[in-house]
Amino acid sequence: MTGKAMAGRWRPMRADDLAAVAAISDAVHGMAYTERPAIYAERLALYPAGCHVFARDDGGAVEGYLISHPWRRDDPPTLDRPLGAIPADADGYYLHDLALLSSTRGAGAGRAALALVLRQAVAAGFDDITLTAVGGADGFWAAQGFVYADRDGASPYGPGTHLMRRTAAMW
Repeated sequence: MTGKAMAGRWRPMRADDLAAVAAISDAVHGMAYTERPAIYAERLALYPAGCHVFARDDGGAVEGYLISHPWRRDDPPTLDRPLGAIPADADGYYLHDLALLSSTRGAGAGRAALALVLRQAVAAGFDDITLTAVGGADGFWAAQGFVYADRDGASPYGPGTHLMRRTAAMW
């Protein structure tokens, strides 16, 4: 953290947040890893407990989002494809996406989001959290206790991406 104060809070995502979520995804991920707005809407419909936005305290502008849900731990969802349903045989918790605008980074919003995901995973009965690190974010995730879980060097979303995992226990 840079020492700047976190000027917002994580709250449950609502349908009227989806346009902001899509815009943040485009800004943070560029065209390489962004998803269609319908994908975010489906995640919210399928597992609202895992969908949150970071909203500013001074008027509520959305500056980040978090999407997570139960899933099969060794089979990450395909990028920009509908899930259809949360699998009945889900054996892990998947952190699908955490994106923060640059104005929000460095104040603890990312760490607060991870704490939220850890609590959700434990409450849902899962022992670990899996994610796919994109855009060089593996360093951030490694600093949060995630380790590389790529199978045979294969990365789920292509070159420069990494499947990572950590225990759901808090720090």
